[in-house]
Amino acid sequence: MQFRWPVVSLVLLGLTTLPAAAQTCTPAIAAADLVAPPKLQMSINPTLPPQQFVDEKGELQGLNVDLMREIAKRLCVPLELIRMDFPPMVPALTAGRFDGINTGMFWTEERSKIAYTVPYAQQTISLTVIKGSPLKLANVEAMAGLKAGVEVNSYQERWLRGIDKENVAKGAKPIDILTFKTQTDVLAALRAGQVDTAVLIDQTAKEIERRGLIEITATGLGGAPTTQMYRNKNVAEKVAATLTELKKEGYYDKLFDKYGLTKLPVDTFVIRGPGPQ
Repeated sequence: MQFRWPVVSLVLLGLTTLPAAAQTCTPAIAAADLVAPPKLQMSINPTLPPQQFVDEKGELQGLNVDLMREIAKRLCVPLELIRMDFPPMVPALTAGRFDGINTGMFWTEERSKIAYTVPYAQQTISLTVIKGSPLKLANVEAMAGLKAGVEVNSYQERWLRGIDKENVAKGAKPIDILTFKTQTDVLAALRAGQVDTAVLIDQTAKEIERRGLIEITATGLGGAPTTQMYRNKNVAEKVAATLTELKKEGYYDKLFDKYGLTKLPVDTFVIRGPGPQ
């Protein structure tokens, strides 16, 4: 499998819909529960290989793409994946622009109160440097006084700022945290020398290291589940039940093994958190 890098930032740049086919099943989601029935519309940021990316033909690929297509197939609804940058996704979801977010977001209690969250995978964070860099950052403490690049409004940013605040309170120099719209932009800043280190999700960091562009100096930090988000509880419950079905049948495990991502250690998938308050 070949990945394409870099991928330009995409803001509602294109839509990907499952090909039309003769419908021989009954939709499992009521039209009243969808933003644009009969379609299930999900936003996706295709700049995070191998979770989601654009191949050399310009087609969406990756675990989150394959998984969501299978879920939509089981629910008997057409799937429309809306390509966009990450920062506007949550506001657009709460404004009713689409039905859900499918981009491997870290689960947080705060997010679980904004929409209905369905954790489905596990993820951690890596510290990276440009290939050949003399920096060997074994932990966040070693980043004191350095410039660190991170995706804006991400779990990684909140985690880094929280750890940095704790370290500064203990007398350490603050990290100069610079935010960028996408992880693609973070890596571009690293390669341009604008930052000393890039803070990335592990699976993306491992893929870019495999290409010989960066070196991982610390990994497995700040572990948390990753989640899908939905504006409608009925839709979220249907997706969770379908994930449970895919797990039981073995599809879930095979897909995660194919892409080398970490499975959520559960057999039953559910909404986590209270949902919109």
